[in-house]
This record gives sequence, structure tokens and C-alpha cells, in this order.
Amino acid sequence: MSNSTSDIANAKSASTPTFVTALVFNLAVFAAELGVFTILRPYFKSIYEPRTYIPPPLKRIQPLSKSLFLWPLAVFRADYRAIISANGLDAYFFVRFLRVMATTLLPIWFISWAVLLPLTAVNTSVPGKSGLDIFTFGNVSPDKQVRYSGHLILVYGFTFWIFYVIKKEMRHLKAIITRQQHLIERTHAKSVQANTILITGIPANYLTQDALYKLFYALPGGVKKIWINRNLKELPDIYDRRLAACAKLESAETQLLRTAAKLRLAAAKKGGKGASTDVESSKSPVTQIEVPESERPTHKLGSIPFFGQKVDTIQWAREEIVTCTKLLEEGRNHIRAGDERGASEPVAESDELEGAALDAEGNPRLRTSETSHGLLDPSKVGAQAKGVVTGVAKGAIGGVTQGAKVIKGRVVGGAGEEGVYPPMNSAFVTFNRQISAHLAVQVLAHHEPYRMGNKYIEVAPEDVIWANLGLNPYEQKIRLAISYAATAGLILLWAFPVAFVGLISNVHTICSTAPWLEWICNLPKPIIGIISGILPPVLLAVLMMLLPIVLRLLARFEGIPKYTGLELSLMTRFFLFQVLHSFLIVTLSAGIVASLDDLINSPTSIPSILAQNLPEASTFFLTYIILQGLAGVAGGFLQIVPLIIYYVKLVLLGSTPRSVWGIKYGMRSVAWGTLFPSITLLVVITLGYSIISPIINGLACATFFMFYQLYKYLFLFAYQQPATKDTGGLFYPKALQHVFVGLYVQQICLCALFFLAQDENKKASSVPHGALMVVLIIITAGYHAIINNSYGPLLTALPLSLQDRTYTPPTIPTSTTGPTDRSSSDIDVEDRQGGDSKKDTTPPTNPAADAALVNDEASYGFAHPAATRPQRTVWIPRDALGLGREEERACKEAGVVVSEENAFMDEKGKVDIDGGPPDLIGVQT
Repeated sequence: MSNSTSDIANAKSASTPTFVTALVFNLAVFAAELGVFTILRPYFKSIYEPRTYIPPPLKRIQPLSKSLFLWPLAVFRADYRAIISANGLDAYFFVRFLRVMATTLLPIWFISWAVLLPLTAVNTSVPGKSGLDIFTFGNVSPDKQVRYSGHLILVYGFTFWIFYVIKKEMRHLKAIITRQQHLIERTHAKSVQANTILITGIPANYLTQDALYKLFYALPGGVKKIWINRNLKELPDIYDRRLAACAKLESAETQLLRTAAKLRLAAAKKGGKGASTDVESSKSPVTQIEVPESERPTHKLGSIPFFGQKVDTIQWAREEIVTCTKLLEEGRNHIRAGDERGASEPVAESDELEGAALDAEGNPRLRTSETSHGLLDPSKVGAQAKGVVTGVAKGAIGGVTQGAKVIKGRVVGGAGEEGVYPPMNSAFVTFNRQISAHLAVQVLAHHEPYRMGNKYIEVAPEDVIWANLGLNPYEQKIRLAISYAATAGLILLWAFPVAFVGLISNVHTICSTAPWLEWICNLPKPIIGIISGILPPVLLAVLMMLLPIVLRLLARFEGIPKYTGLELSLMTRFFLFQVLHSFLIVTLSAGIVASLDDLINSPTSIPSILAQNLPEASTFFLTYIILQGLAGVAGGFLQIVPLIIYYVKLVLLGSTPRSVWGIKYGMRSVAWGTLFPSITLLVVITLGYSIISPIINGLACATFFMFYQLYKYLFLFAYQQPATKDTGGLFYPKALQHVFVGLYVQQICLCALFFLAQDENKKASSVPHGALMVVLIIITAGYHAIINNSYGPLLTALPLSLQDRTYTPPTIPTSTTGPTDRSSSDIDVEDRQGGDSKKDTTPPTNPAADAALVNDEASYGFAHPAATRPQRTVWIPRDALGLGREEERACKEAGVVVSEENAFMDEKGKVDIDGGPPDLIGVQT
């Protein structure tokens, strides 16, 4: 115990060697990874520049640089605004956010270093502070705490500077510029996505096309098409079975052809000199190469692997596809056109708004439910009493049950006589004019609570979560509460492993307070530096990788009907986790551990000890920023994991033409729900410590600049975001909201430190500073509310002032009859679930799909795939033996759609392709 004092000193001064170790290590990794990237980039276009040859010609980009070493200059000069046409507004605004953060932190970096570093390091010192700790808030000695006025002035200045930046960016997003220009851009405005809304919580009496048409008829241009979602029961499972059988048949057919090729090679080798003659002769007669029954593909049908009946895979898959197709067709025939149309007037139900509120004498008019029972009518008291008694005696329970059914039917929508597949309480409505869709999503659609309460604009068929379309509003509210309660519980449980990471970052203090761990401090200094400086950020990153899986499931359980909405919800949840666990808990645990011995020996001095030692947790975040800015950026350029996986997949998983197509031509994309929070966390960390430990400002500014260059390169040359999953920039305002979280954290921490500060007489020395921080917190909250109130209403829908700029189809002479007099041909109705009978005749953009126009996704609109989509074409390769053609003929005879187009197998059994799948357009896998 004699060395405890020196051990604590070592613990408190360990920040400098830890920082230096992390800096040197990450610089080495940065240089090595960028060097490898420089060498590999020209030779692996499929990883580093796939957008130069995979997208359609009009969307391709020129190669990065012909020079081996000048690529950094090419990336720097690239215009990030080109990302809009290449990858949409979400990618553009993400890169813009990085750019804005770099430019915002630049003046903060220069001013804070010029002012705060001298204030905390020159002619002032606190015992135990050395190395980087002399530049922190806690190094101002008790007799010179007037210097805290400099911190106060700067936090006010930095806050108002960030206010200005947020205001400018919100205007850049909303006020016609960028987002609204995107919405009214002609190509987008003409799309079905821009003119369609999804409505949930529709009452049963509106679940017909005619009733919904009548409801929205008055909007400009009227309704073009309505899809009512139905409870398809077993059809989605059958559809999935058929997809699985198609994939299994493709694999089995390719395996059969590969086995035949190997048998032919073996026969050629066995033939010796006559092999060439045998090979030539074996190309025409298929029957010369027959695969033995024992080598044909087989599998077992049991649900448990390796158990169950053994069957021939090819024969079984053919029969399974035909069976599923027959079942799907039978089910689709039950979805009749009459079920879709219904009555033009809503089904009658008790209307509490019928008539006036007062009768002719000025007395309150009785409701329908009251008059039906003859309430308050003295002349009917006897009969009324008799009826009540009789009802109780004969069927009280039945009456309650019937009442429950009526209530449920009014909210959810009963099946009634809607056929085998009754309608659910949701529908897609496509309008003739874009402004009508935006008006419909903002209007109050029904006069009762929760009826048609949730409406969604900018809906694409590929963005729909079909399983979440049938939830009634009350169930969705309950799911929302359960989902966020589970998220809160997960936050509490996750605190333990994250706190442990914070403890590791102060390994010297742990050694001094826990004698049984002293052996760790006896390790070589580089090892200790790795344990305390490098290991905690890595462990923290691993922990955060596990969270999105669970959080995405919770968001889906909530009942969100769009994948983009799910990502928006995930962004909020994941950000909460990041801030609480990756920042606040690590800060508190590291600061408390750094002062643990003093807290135990002097409990009465807890406030002053925490005020001095909480800033020491900044060392961990300095190393975290370095890890992200150096190793993280270089790893993003190198893409070593995708590079390895690419070729491992080609060898191990590239067994069928479809898998080869997916590996070679399926470009990577990002999940915004996890990518944005990982960046906004850096913003919160930087703002939280920008005054307490100003060293972080320069490191963060450089980190954001390098991230800006990295993602500008990735979204221009490597990534491809699906256009149907683009929100038009809705993630960006959420990211700006996260900046406010960083301001609140910064101001609350400084407020606490000011109030805890004590002079040499142990008296509070900075109470006025703390009071002014309270004022700043109130100002920030007020400004935050003003920003939300000003720009919140403009977030999703277009205003009427832009109606002259929105898309309006060419004027066609129409009848002046009202909605109730229209003919049955006014709305396209097909005998399948909302299927549009009018096929799009626009040639497909991909030449490989010319023959697949019938499968064009637009022709199915918003109908469920199980109710409309044909069988996915089984794609097998052609081979030198001609066996593939025989298998194609056998599949067609069995009733399976199959094709050899654009796929081939060489003599060694290797599969390759020279074009896209025959069913490229409209296939949902």
C-alpha cells in the first residue's frame, strides 16, 4: 500500500501515453490501409469502382483516376452534388452533413485552441494534472477561477454559431430548395410513388373502392386507382414456398449439369489419346453422358436436418412449383372484382352527426342510441322496463358478445360477405395529380378518433412491409408502447457491459484500487496503452454492432408499414443507445473511477473531486475520435472485408447463374438507421467536450473532413442506394435534431461544473456562470422549439403554394357527372387484388430484360406479390453437352417457367453469365 499515491498519480497522468499510443497505432493502420488501397484500386473495379460499369449508361460515372497515386486529388475535386443523381437525396444529405460538421467545427477549433488552451495551461496548475490533462477544464487552479469567464463567453458564442448553421441547413432542406425541388422534379413527380398514399385504420364501411373514391373525389384531379389490402391468409406462405422451390430447382439443375461435366472430363481422361474425339462426339448426343441415379441431387423433407423422406430434388422442386402455382391461382380466383368495387355509398352505420344538435323547441336532440331505446319517454316506461328485463333474462351474455363484435367491426372491419379473403383496414390510393396526394395525407379524413388517422406519402411497392398493413389503430398504439418499453429495458440492461468498457479505459486506477489486479500495471507500457487506449473503443464498437439487429426487430414490431419508416425509427432508437451508453455512461464511469480513491477517503469533498476529474474522461473520447478518423476512414477506403467476401462468395456461393449475378452485379448499400447515429454520436461527443477539453475540436474537425471525402467517394463510385428506399432527405432533419442533443449535453455538463467549482477557501466560485448557463439552456430549448414549429409542418408534404409546380397529367375531356353517377369503368378494377389491367409499354431500361416486360413491377402497382406475381423464372445455364436444353424442356413439360438466357457453364462445370436474369424486372426475392 506504500505505493498507492504514486499509482494514483500514474492513473491520472496515463492520458498522455494512452493518447500517444492510440495516435501512433492508428496512424500506422491509416498509412498501411491507404497504401494497400492505392495498389489494389485499379485491379478490383467490382469493389472500388462498380458504378463505372454496372448502372445503366446514363447513371454511370467516369473512372476515379488513371494515375495510381493521384486518386486523393480526384476525390477532393469531385463534386458531392453529383450524388443526388447517382444515389438520391438521402445519400446527398448524409455527405452534406459531414461537410457541414467539418466547416462548423473549423472556426470552433481555431478559436478554442487560441483562447482555451492558454486559459487552462498557462500560469495555472492543479496537483495531479499533467500531459493532456493540463488543457482540460479541471486544470484551472482554485485561485484563478475567474478564467472560467472565457469558457462561458465561448460556449455562448459557439452555441449561437451552431444556431445559425442549423437555421441555414433547415432552410436548405425545406424552403423549396433541394427537398421540395426533388418532390416536384418532373421525373419523380410522374412516378406512382409520388402520387400514392397509404391509409391505415379504415373503418369497415369505407373498405370498398367506390366508397374511398367518393371520399377523395373532391380533391383536384380526383382518384386514379385504389388498391384495397386483403387478408390473404395462406397465400403469402404459398408464394414463399414457390420462391424457395424455384431457388432449390435452380441449384439442383446446376448441380446436375456440373456433375455431368465432371463425368465427361473423367471419361475424356480415361480415354487417353482418343479423348479429343470423344469430347467432340459427346457434345451432340446427350444420352452418352447420363448422370447415375446415385449422383443426382437429393434432399430430405424432414423439418429436422438429415431426417425425413429422401427425394429427388429436381423432381420434387418441379412438383412443388406446379402445386404452389395451382394453389395461388385458385386463391386469386376468389378475389373477385365485385369484392373490390362494393357499393358507391358507405355501408350504413349509426350516424351521430345526422340532424341538428337542437330540435325545433331548442332542446338537445337525442342521439340515435338514446332514441332507439326510447330513453326519457314517459309514455314508454312500462314497455321499456319489460324489454330490459326480458333481455337480461334471455340473452345478456349474447348481447355483450354481439356488442363486442360490433365495436370490433367499427374499428377493424368485419369480414361480413367479402369472400374468402376479406379486406384489411388499409388501402393505397393513387391520385391523378401530385398535389392531391399531398393534400390527402394532411387532411382529417374521418370524424371519429383513429379512423384513417395514419396516412403515408411517397410510398413505393418495394418499400411496403406487407405484414404490418392489417393492424388496427388501437393495436398499433399498444405495440408502440411495448416496443419503446422494451427499448428502455434494453438500455438499462446494456449499461453493465458498457460501464465495464469505461472501467478498462482507466486501467491504472483499477490497479491502484484493486490489489489483485496489480499485475496488469506491471505489463510493458505499450501493452497497457493498448489495453486502455485501443481495446475500449474496439469493444465499444463490437457492442454497438449487436444492437441494430434487436432494435430493428422492435421497430418492426411497432407496426411501421414502410421499410424507410422503420429505418427512421431505428435511427432514433440507436441514437439514444449511442448517447446513453457510448457517451454518458462511459463518461460517468471513467470520471468516477479516475477519482475513486479520493471519493472513498474524503466523501465530503465529492462535488469538488468530480468537478476536477470528470474532464479526465475526455482521454477515452480523444482516442475514439482518432480511431474513427484514421483507422475507420482508411478501412472505409480499403473495404478489405467486402473484397474478401466477394471472392469467397464467387468460389463457395457462385453455384447458380442467379447467385453469380447477385455477387458480380449487386452493388452494396448502407442502412441509414445505423449509419447516421454513428456519425451524430461523434457530433454529441465533440460538442460535449468542446469547452471541457478543447483538444477534441481539432481532431473532430479533421475526422469529419476525412469522413466527408470517404463517403463522397463511396456514394459516387462504389455504393448504389435503391431509389424506392429513398425518403427524399428525411434523415437529415433528424440528424440536425441530434446536434441539439449535443448542445444540451455540453450546456448541462458546464452548468454542473460551474456550480461545483470552488475557490481556495472551498466556497462556490462560479455561481453566476452556472446561472448564465441555465439561461443558455432555456434559450437553446426555445430556439429548438421555434425551429421545430417553423419547419416541422414543411417536413413531408408539399404546400398549396407549390401546386402550380407539381405534376399534373395532360387534360383529358371527362364527364361532369359526380362520383355517385360515374360508370363502372371510371376506375380500373381487376379480378385480382388491386391489379392494374393496363400494362406499361415503356421499354425497360435494362436491355437484358426486354423479354420480361410482362413482369414489369409497375404493372402490379401496390397489389401483394402473392396475389399477382407470376412464377419466378428458373434460371439455369446452357452447357457444352446440351443437357441443360434437355432439362429446360423437361421443366417446361412439367409446367415450370425456365430459361437458359445469358448463362453458361464451361467444360469444367464453372458457371458464368453474360447478361441479367430473364426476369430481372419485377422479381421479388
